Amino acid sequence: MSNAAEVIVVGGGVIGSSVAYYATKAGRKVILLDRGDIAAGTSSACDGFIILQSKNPGPHLDLALESAAMYRTLSAELDYDLEYMPCGGMVVAETEKQAALLRGLIQKQQAAGLSVELLPIAEARRSEPLLAEELWGAAYCQEDAQVNPIRVAQGFAQAARRLGAQIRTGVEAKGLLVENGKVCGVQTAEGALRADYVVNAAGVWAPELVAAHGLQIPIQPRRGQILVTEPLPSMLRHVLLCACYLIAKHHPEELDPNERQHRLGVGLAVEQTAHGGLLVGSTREFAGFDRRTTLAGIEAVAQHARRILPALANVNVIRTFSGLRPYTPTGLPFLGPVAELPGLIMAAGHEGDGIALAPVTGKKVAEFLK
Repeated sequence: MSNAAEVIVVGGGVIGSSVAYYATKAGRKVILLDRGDIAAGTSSACDGFIILQSKNPGPHLDLALESAAMYRTLSAELDYDLEYMPCGGMVVAETEKQAALLRGLIQKQQAAGLSVELLPIAEARRSEPLLAEELWGAAYCQEDAQVNPIRVAQGFAQAARRLGAQIRTGVEAKGLLVENGKVCGVQTAEGALRADYVVNAAGVWAPELVAAHGLQIPIQPRRGQILVTEPLPSMLRHVLLCACYLIAKHHPEELDPNERQHRLGVGLAVEQTAHGGLLVGSTREFAGFDRRTTLAGIEAVAQHARRILPALANVNVIRTFSGLRPYTPTGLPFLGPVAELPGLIMAAGHEGDGIALAPVTGKKVAEFLK
């Protein structure tokens, strides 16, 4: 096994695995490193939304649209079942004020080419009957979809390996190798690995890799707590978000810090997986690297979910978990070469959009390598 390559990718989640695949597909010799296993971090502790409605027009939505199109044929391309479901998505509004905020976003998204519309609750319930009658309405986008994030990372990694990439798990990148001002590899406990380029796809841990070289990357861990239910017959036809999720993401100043739901950043995100269980989330908390679930967080998520989907009151929760999302102040990932350190390329800071943007991120990084 060679200790040299053209590209070293640090991080084996959906982003790093995607980068490894597209770089290898482009003819590069690639080593993919992860201190754990493929998809053992954030990518195994999140939902599988490919949701376009949560994206602001501009680079964010443009990338998401391109990525969503790639997902439609990705299972066949990777020869791996990603549990892709083109189910469409809804964003529900509980109040007229929330609906007004949604309407403003929708108008901008429609102008940018996204097929999305705001439905009154009676019409929304014809498509999603379990929605509470008391809701104001819901935005609907037929282009929204879902996948299994773990299978996405595994599918990319296995396809990269078939094309010749080295996949090294249980190997931690301790730091960058820099010679004459240029990045030329990484240092691991097993020794130095050399490459022309290093791609930092380490998610919430991305700042650690570069801090010793004077780079301060404003990525913070943001905890999301999620409930998992027992397997159920088909209940939901779409992936569901609530307007609170988008408000917490784009307009946090609209939230009341005295309300527990708002203080914890709770915004409904629900999907039914291919195996029947529901993933019900989520909080959006700054709690450092603490991945523990909390009684307050789980209660707040459950209460909010029952308000939107009253039928969940009779559903058993079998486990809970939390994951750390790589938050950035702009809401956009750091994607591209780093001028201060030639040879280093960033691909981190996607927060809750890592699943949706994984394919296009890998493709863009492969283009940067040219």
